[in-house]
Amino acid sequence: MAGKFPNKRYNLGGTSTALRAYSEPKESLDAMNQPPQVGIIDYQMGNLRSVSKGIERAGGIPVVCESYRDLRSATHIVLPGVGAFRDAIHELRRRDWVPFIQDWIQADRPFLGICLGLQLLLDVSFEGGEHQGLGIIPGQVIKFHFDPLVHGPLKVPHMGWNQVASHRVWDPMLRGLGPLPYFYFVHSYYAVPKASDSVWLTSSYGIDFCAAVQVGNLFATQFHPEKSQSNGIALLRNFLDAPFDPSDPSPSKPSALQETNKS
Repeated sequence: MAGKFPNKRYNLGGTSTALRAYSEPKESLDAMNQPPQVGIIDYQMGNLRSVSKGIERAGGIPVVCESYRDLRSATHIVLPGVGAFRDAIHELRRRDWVPFIQDWIQADRPFLGICLGLQLLLDVSFEGGEHQGLGIIPGQVIKFHFDPLVHGPLKVPHMGWNQVASHRVWDPMLRGLGPLPYFYFVHSYYAVPKASDSVWLTSSYGIDFCAAVQVGNLFATQFHPEKSQSNGIALLRNFLDAPFDPSDPSPSKPSALQETNKS
């Protein structure tokens, strides 16, 4: 797996008030033998119902949260997202989610961004202007531009099922999925991370593009697992097994990229 937080530029100077509030001792979920509790961040920009249903089908307990104070029992966090980047980052800041998200990820706790929830992690998006993101993954978000003479009649937004290839030798998030699994995409913009080792999955739509990023136990997908039927549920189920220990890759199947290279 990639090293933690390549080219990281933020320094939060210790644990924030938000994460300290989260971290106050509570009875262990393991001791109660309960499924993972998954906090779903509600900032009025996500398809909360379908994400919650996906988490339930994967075996987790979804907890939709309007404030980080509601996440005291959460073991995993999901940042969904649909709509405009500018509005989304504004709502995260207005609702005081940013320090909590940054601290959670810096602590290497399981985090999953979905669609716009991936794009928000980068430095800047050029959707409808230039807008600063969370700056957790260095890079930018740009729009698909196709030359009909080169790429043919490709439409934007990109909508539909595409295969993805893993760039990880050990990929527990794709455990149980065959090589080059299909997932469902709906997007006009895509992430361009500066560090190649942040790129977890790639796909192709006229060009090869970043379909997902991963750093430590931070995962974020451009596609929608909750709309990707059995493949998406399998990925969410694997996410519930995080945090992963890269020193013990035995549970994982060979990555899709390895399988492709054998053929």
